[in-house]
Amino acid sequence: MNILVPVAAAALVLWLALRLYPRWIGRVFHEDDANEVPAEKFADGCDFVKSRTHVVFGHHFATIAGAGPIVGPILALAFGWQPVWLWAVLGGIFFGAVHDMTVMFMSVREGGRSVARIAKDVLGPVGYVLNLVVLIFVLTIVNAIFLNLSVTALTSAYPLDALGLEPGQRLLGAVEQNGVLMGRIGGIATTSVFVITAFAPLLGWLIRSRGLGMSMAYAVAALVCVGSVVLGFLAPITLTGDTWRVLVTIYVFIACALPVWMVLQPRDFTNVQLLYGGMALLLISLLVVGLFHGGSIQTPALDLATGERVLNGAIWPILFITVACGAISGFHSLVASGTTVKQLPRESDVRRIGYGGMILESFLAVLVLVAVASMLPQPEYLRIVYPAGAPSNPILAFALGVGRMVHTAMPFVPVAIAAVLGILMIEGFVVTTLDSSVRLARYLLDEFWDYVFAGATPALLRHPMVNTAIAVGMMFFFAVSATVRQMWPIFGAGNQLIGALALTTVTVWLVQRARRHLFAFLPAVCMIATTLTALFLLLRHHLASGNLALAVSAIVLLCLSVSVVVIGATRFSQAVLRSKGTTGDVVANH
Repeated sequence: MNILVPVAAAALVLWLALRLYPRWIGRVFHEDDANEVPAEKFADGCDFVKSRTHVVFGHHFATIAGAGPIVGPILALAFGWQPVWLWAVLGGIFFGAVHDMTVMFMSVREGGRSVARIAKDVLGPVGYVLNLVVLIFVLTIVNAIFLNLSVTALTSAYPLDALGLEPGQRLLGAVEQNGVLMGRIGGIATTSVFVITAFAPLLGWLIRSRGLGMSMAYAVAALVCVGSVVLGFLAPITLTGDTWRVLVTIYVFIACALPVWMVLQPRDFTNVQLLYGGMALLLISLLVVGLFHGGSIQTPALDLATGERVLNGAIWPILFITVACGAISGFHSLVASGTTVKQLPRESDVRRIGYGGMILESFLAVLVLVAVASMLPQPEYLRIVYPAGAPSNPILAFALGVGRMVHTAMPFVPVAIAAVLGILMIEGFVVTTLDSSVRLARYLLDEFWDYVFAGATPALLRHPMVNTAIAVGMMFFFAVSATVRQMWPIFGAGNQLIGALALTTVTVWLVQRARRHLFAFLPAVCMIATTLTALFLLLRHHLASGNLALAVSAIVLLCLSVSVVVIGATRFSQAVLRSKGTTGDVVANH
């Protein structure tokens, strides 16, 4: 099949959904730009900062996208490309985008409170604290995985001959591994990360304090991006994985303790230029290869046997939790109600940023899927992503897919340079997600201590530096305890469980106000069934394999999630009965 078929079909379906569905959801929530948004009502210059729509979208998209829509589809590709495509497109429209938009809208109407704090009113105190523990636990796993993915991206290497380079080349640094000369793809991205991070405070100051116009802000950010890449080729920085893990941990600690305008916003705004540029380059290359080179997909359309073997489970529920952020991600609810909602300039931006951001992420997942499925023969894909007795490297698979796709479309661009651009894309996603994710963990810890100490939290535990240190410490502990491949299924199940619980909270919130709710209720039920089944299967697998740490993680998540689901079902039933008693049989009209 020509690669243009799945890309064009996805683009058309996602565009139609974006034009129609969020407008209807906005009417359910009574969208009105005359209403005062939290960024205006609670402006504090630190967390509540009213910002321009483009800036907020850049922050939101760079944060929610992360490595999920890249790594997840690549890992799930073992089942074949068609089921991954279907779940990324349909899941994005009816599950993920609905989840993101409704949680953000609910948070806007609740004064910018997080979904966890809203759950205290909706699910009660017990449901609230259980939900809070689930959020902190899963967010810690998310942070650990993204930290390890960052290390993997920045230390990636591949044989020089496979990159089309001669042994004496000077384009990439080279190192010998087991008698094979390997090109260091990650060193260039390392320099780029340093440069973009160093310029972030300056750009933030220019936008916030000097009133830098949007056109000039984009120009400055683009100049920094291009300059960082050029400098990366001239002076690549090579560090060991352990060193990188420590340095990124230190950077995240510092960035998350500072005001959002100083590092988080400008870094996201700059990084998103790389992301937009990378996506545009990948899309153009796909179009050229499909139109003029007859590009076709090499991966099988459906391969249940291989998928079940390497992913240790059947297509349901394993594929759904593996694709993860490419279709629906509970992490998005934390971003939507944690940082993004505090920056929105108007209510109508909820559908533009909330629904639109997820649709763009699903399209990114499709582009990644098609690039890898068409450029990597299945044996090479399995050798890189599911090697026997070696760490999995889906990031390298993505970089090679991008490199070969761009080179095929534009022969004057070497595979090695295009592969570096792929690494830069994913590293931009990963680091910006870590910035926001650890900050969100700090917010949740603040809420947890407030509950534990009944509002009389000791001053030490209220200090942002202390809670940031706790969040960073837990992240680092899990990062050195397991690999990405080992943690990803737990992350996927836990992450989508958060999404199911967030949709449950939205459903009860809507029922309490006698509004239509089936569009949130049905995805919640589907994801609860999927994630609970997946956690049970993962528990059995990790017990059988003797991985005690991950087995304990699975059983803790399973117990917590069952408890929250029971409480949510009870509250939902009570809300429905109360709604019927006050407004008639509202549910029957839905």
